[in-house]
Amino acid sequence: MLSSAAPTAVIVTDTEVAWRMADVIWVDGGARNPRVPRLFQVADVDTGVIHWVNADLATHICPRV
Repeated sequence: MLSSAAPTAVIVTDTEVAWRMADVIWVDGGARNPRVPRLFQVADVDTGVIHWVNADLATHICPRV
C-alpha cells in the first residue's frame, strides 16, 4: 500500500542515454530499515508493463501533487 508521502512516478535510467517514466504501484523497503526504498513495483507509462525496479536505477522521483 502506498502512503500519501509515496512517490507516484519515477524516472528509471537503464543506461546513460536510455530512460523511461513509470507509475509506482508499490514501494518495498529494505530489511535493515523498511523506510528506505529498495525496490519499486512500477507500470511503464508507455507500454503499461508491470515490473520491479531497483531503487538505485531511479534517477528522479515525482511526488504526489
